[in-house]
This record gives sequence, C-alpha cells and structure tokens, in this order.
Amino acid sequence: MAHSRGLRIGRFPMAHGIYLVTFTTRNRQPVFNDFYVARALIRCLNRSPHARTLAYVVMPDHVHWLLQLTESGALSSAIRAAKSLTTREANRLRGDRGSIWQPGFHDRGVRHEADLKGIARYIVANPLRAGLARRVGDYPHWDAIWV
Repeated sequence: MAHSRGLRIGRFPMAHGIYLVTFTTRNRQPVFNDFYVARALIRCLNRSPHARTLAYVVMPDHVHWLLQLTESGALSSAIRAAKSLTTREANRLRGDRGSIWQPGFHDRGVRHEADLKGIARYIVANPLRAGLARRVGDYPHWDAIWV
C-alpha cells in the first residue's frame, strides 16, 4: 500500500467501491490508548455519510477501516471527515488542541467480494499480533458486520 494524501496514483474512487484504509496518529502517538477517544473514533467511522463501515480495528496509534463508499462518497472525503471529527472530539476529551493524525492514508481497493471476510478477519486479529489481547473478544475496539 502506498502512502498518499489521497488515492494512490492512477486510482479513481468508485461509488460503492470497497477499500481497506489505514491511517496513523501524528508521530505514532498512542492516542487511542484512551478508551473514550477510541470510542469517539469508532462513532465517527460508523456515522460516516461517505461510507458504510464493514469492519475496523482501532489500535493505539492507527486504525484499519474496511469500508464501502456510498453513492456520493469519495474515499478522501470519508477519511478527511473521520480525521476531522475525531480530532475535534479527541481534543475536547483530552483538553488538547492540534491535529492528532499524520497526513495522508494507505488504501487498497478490494476487487473481489469473496476476499472481504478474510480481510475482516485479518483486521480484527491485529490486536492479537500486536500482543494487546490473547483473544479477539478481549479487545474492545473492533467490529465487523459478519460478527
């Protein structure tokens, strides 16, 4: 996956397109170790007018989001809105100011619907690979529509 301010070069967002995106906090700060800040991000992902959330995991310093764009949604708009709303809420909760996010995001278009459940399993197992939990059910900041 390439790092970019928008879609990778040569890519065009398609209505109803499915993407796996990853975006990280500024300087990889573990902002989402704070339970309430992590839940604020999750609310932003789930309420996006630009995308339907299929799966996500919020790690201490980044998020993996499997989403399907809406009819009028653009991937960059979905990411920008999620980052903006989360920054505002995180700063309110922490009594802080300034951006909490690195610029840009990584994206990968999902071409085959048959791959979705495997990608979702990979996403939600991130806390296990990072040593944050022993079982997926022990980690509070993930979801997938298939569960």
